[in-house]
Amino acid sequence: MHIILHQPEMPANTGNIGRTCVATGTSLHLIEPLGFSLSDKYIKRAGMDYWPKLNVSRYMNFEEFQACHPGAKVWMATTKAKHNYTEVEYGPDDFLMFGRESAGIPEEILVENEENCIRIPMLPEIRSLNLSNAVAIVLYEALRQQNFARMQLAGELHRLHWKDSSEE
Repeated sequence: MHIILHQPEMPANTGNIGRTCVATGTSLHLIEPLGFSLSDKYIKRAGMDYWPKLNVSRYMNFEEFQACHPGAKVWMATTKAKHNYTEVEYGPDDFLMFGRESAGIPEEILVENEENCIRIPMLPEIRSLNLSNAVAIVLYEALRQQNFARMQLAGELHRLHWKDSSEE
């Protein structure tokens, strides 16, 4: 899977999304301009020690992204979509695109790709969700549909054996 952030503005969100990408084996694609420097300490703090492990690509604009990925299936998350994110079928090489925190994906891009627009249901009086939360919600649905390929599906508890004081 791939995540596209179109002109992200907040380094903490991008850092959190980067960490989610590393944890899921997902590539991150950043479309400029960015509202921060990639060397920003806030990105590194939010991504912690995972940032160097991130597969990240940068593009000057959406047109450059399209030229580098012709024919890519791009799902665009927007509050303006007619279809919920759970109503579509995601492929393992699909791209999930999210817009900048203050304005979303530009209207001209959405209009040209209306059939690939998806939304996360929420109450009508709420403008939008936090960007890193929205990415996690949609990404994990797409990964669920792929049966969480290559991911660890179960953990193991390590029980401590405490000596009961009544046994003494």
